[in-house]
Amino acid sequence: MQDQILFAMGALALLTFTVLLFIPIRRFRAAFAGKVGPEDFKFGESARVPSDVSIPNRNYMNLTELPVLFYVICLMFYVTGRTDQTAVWLAWAYVAARALHSLIHMTYNNVFHRLTVFVISNFLIIGLWVAFFMKAL
Repeated sequence: MQDQILFAMGALALLTFTVLLFIPIRRFRAAFAGKVGPEDFKFGESARVPSDVSIPNRNYMNLTELPVLFYVICLMFYVTGRTDQTAVWLAWAYVAARALHSLIHMTYNNVFHRLTVFVISNFLIIGLWVAFFMKAL
């Protein structure tokens, strides 16, 4: 049981690396099509960068912001030996929500759908934190 939470962490890291791969793929594709040039990325992304090229970068940033708290709480469960079925379930549900968020963001990008899944993922990570400290009491 204890090690199962590490697999959820690994899955989220894999998702992050997968999204990271889309950044150069979409940038090079746009460059070869003449939509962007090197100057468009000199200071981040210029206004000329098409949305389908900038979305993977934005999604990658999403996967390196709030998920830091996911990695921290999972490590807290693991290190203290408090991992239980609830923690593992919440961790995998969080990973699934983040994967769905990325899928929506990088495909049809409906803001309402994306926001809904994002909010759900936030409640799941809050649930992990609450579960940890409730177990500590």
